[in-house]
Amino acid sequence: MQCDYFDAGVCHSCTFMGEPYEDQLARKQRQVASLLSDWPDLVWEPAFGSRQSHFRNKAKLVVGGTADKPTLGILDSHMRGVDLRQCGLYEPCLAASFETLAQFVQRARITPFDVATGRGELKNILATTSPSGTLMLRFVLRSTEALPRIRKNLGWLQEELPQAAVITANLLPERKAVPEGREEIVLTDQDSLPMQLDDVTLFLRPQSFFQTNTPVAKALYGQARDWVNSIVEASPFPNGGFPRDLTQSRDNGGRKPLGATPLHIWDLYCGVGGFALNVAGSGRDVLGVEISEQAVESARLGAATALENATVRFMAGDANAAARAEGSSPDILIVNPPRRGIGALSDWIEKSDARWLIYSSCNANTLAKDLTAMPSYQPHAARLFDMFPQTSHSETMVLAQRTQ
Repeated sequence: MQCDYFDAGVCHSCTFMGEPYEDQLARKQRQVASLLSDWPDLVWEPAFGSRQSHFRNKAKLVVGGTADKPTLGILDSHMRGVDLRQCGLYEPCLAASFETLAQFVQRARITPFDVATGRGELKNILATTSPSGTLMLRFVLRSTEALPRIRKNLGWLQEELPQAAVITANLLPERKAVPEGREEIVLTDQDSLPMQLDDVTLFLRPQSFFQTNTPVAKALYGQARDWVNSIVEASPFPNGGFPRDLTQSRDNGGRKPLGATPLHIWDLYCGVGGFALNVAGSGRDVLGVEISEQAVESARLGAATALENATVRFMAGDANAAARAEGSSPDILIVNPPRRGIGALSDWIEKSDARWLIYSSCNANTLAKDLTAMPSYQPHAARLFDMFPQTSHSETMVLAQRTQ
């Protein structure tokens, strides 16, 4: 991929820009494999690659400049706006909206926030696109001062961007280096963006999280589903490996065979339910836990509209506290924590009776640290998912089995 912004020294976010994609992928694979080298028997599935450009389904556009000439992009070292409307990372339907969004800022006379002086109103525009091309647009404001003008011009925006299904104003009065605040004002009748992923539809509410790269997210969820099915069926893995004894608990007694029903699966840090809804099915009792109440509402909507003959429930709360409060252990545990990892939850998992662990991580350093803290689990298979081409970031998923 070639980028004029990178070549001109305007933006350095894509640290691997200009490097052949095959080399990028190989470098990431070597780095992650090195971090997990304490488990030499770990079998690596082939890395799942991405489109090199036009792959991002969401944009965090920092707004700078003036109401007459707004910039949408980033801030430079002097906190001045740098316009990146032609950035090649975004999905085409998302990138096509940027010019209209800049015109809307002009039309509604929304003054961009100036970091140096603390004046102005519009801090960020957060935009997300679904596989069908519909949009969620969120205007992050310092206060409600611009809300009347936004409402007055909302009809124009919807005429220009009829694919904008969800439009909101988010309030961020504090001067913090964060993309959004806690209060959300929905300006449209629709408040959730459907994300169609084959036979599962996820629903994104304004403050709920979804992976940045939709095709790679689908592959990530699909891999978890395949691993769960392989465990249940005691069938060979695609790479030729086999699960160990799937019918016994770690003490060879006191628990049902894994093939018995219901099979209990927990998805901790479940977000909008991506993993939970993809592994759900007949004879499986699935629990998803997420600290964000909006994300849990989204997950419940996905479960209500898509699933038949499946038992899935979602609860809002801290993953560590919820796991301890349940008073039991699942047969299969899925965790997808933030970059900091699972922390104290590793101690609970190590002492639990969960027989299989699927750990999806955006930070291989904390992944390795957490696996080390759970010596009773032997990592069996792993796969790298390139969620962020042109950068050093990736997603790694590991399947581990309790051996003690």
